[in-house]
Amino acid sequence: MKRPDDYDKRGAHLKELSDEQLHQRFWSLVGQLTDPLLATGRENTSPAIERSVLLRMGFSSLEAKAITDMCLERGLLSHGAGHVVYKLSRERQLPLREAGLALSRGELVDEAVALFKEGSK
Repeated sequence: MKRPDDYDKRGAHLKELSDEQLHQRFWSLVGQLTDPLLATGRENTSPAIERSVLLRMGFSSLEAKAITDMCLERGLLSHGAGHVVYKLSRERQLPLREAGLALSRGELVDEAVALFKEGSK
């Protein structure tokens, strides 16, 4: 099967561009492709992703599940479970691990919710 070669016709609009203009056009097109993917990653999460973040912060899978479930039940998952632990840790001046363990036991939950209900991210 022979393919009709239309490369020259499709690339005609690029012939007059300089190397710098081609470079800029390339990165502009890359941005158009990747920006929606990056936006989706920033704006959406799931319990599995949040558990994964907590695992990387040093929590066990059971601790991570408990923290994630608490965040999901209290409407904090969109802020990020790791962010909830981090912000609570800073506010209470506790080590990250202690703050996370307290949340996994159901302690300091109302305080964590209040930190995010005040409108700050």
